[in-house]
Amino acid sequence: MDIVLASGSPRRRELLERARLNFTILSVDIDETPLDNESPTDYIERMVATKADAAIQQLSDTSQADHDNLTSPFMILTSDTIGVLSDGKTVLVKPVDREHAYSMWQSMSDHVHGVWTAVQATQVQLLPKVETSTAEPTQSLQIINQQRITERTEVTFIPLTTQMMSDYWDSGEPADKAGGYGIQGLGAAWVSRINGSYTNVVGLPLAQTLALIKEMTENSMDTVNPLEWDMHIMTR
Repeated sequence: MDIVLASGSPRRRELLERARLNFTILSVDIDETPLDNESPTDYIERMVATKADAAIQQLSDTSQADHDNLTSPFMILTSDTIGVLSDGKTVLVKPVDREHAYSMWQSMSDHVHGVWTAVQATQVQLLPKVETSTAEPTQSLQIINQQRITERTEVTFIPLTTQMMSDYWDSGEPADKAGGYGIQGLGAAWVSRINGSYTNVVGLPLAQTLALIKEMTENSMDTVNPLEWDMHIMTR
């Protein structure tokens, strides 16, 4: 089954490439601002669902020629990674500036925090184009299956000094990473130990994602009423 990775993350792309999967990349842009009083679980589940909706809408708005390289049905893979403080409530997202990064790092210094990743697999099929009198024919997509997993890893940081935080911010590495650090890069020097999936901390729990893809492929018609989703897509 063809796979569309709806993510611009080079780390997720590299992880899937290590598994020798063939996939197409589709970058989607959504508002990642947490809602007031939104729990970490609700937040990441909303993110992967919203990314899937955005990918479906973007694919629906493209021409038939843009779908020629996809065999229907195909799978859209979305993922979102956050850090979570030991209170289980405070979400650590991508830092917006130096002060925001420092604030997160000070909370993580010499403590255990969690890295949570939600992964959603959405299987869709192309429907015949709909002819209209006022516009070009539109391409609709029908969701026929949808499954989601969440992976959690515990990460322990060493005590951090102001100089360490300043040097790391100036490196440019923290800017686009949940919690403001990359375990696969310079941020590895801050990690004294992890408990759980290493690739989850990088941004995609690879073994669990491959298992999800396998399960989705084997059980493609079991979870979602396609008529209800088709009506949702057609009325957007």
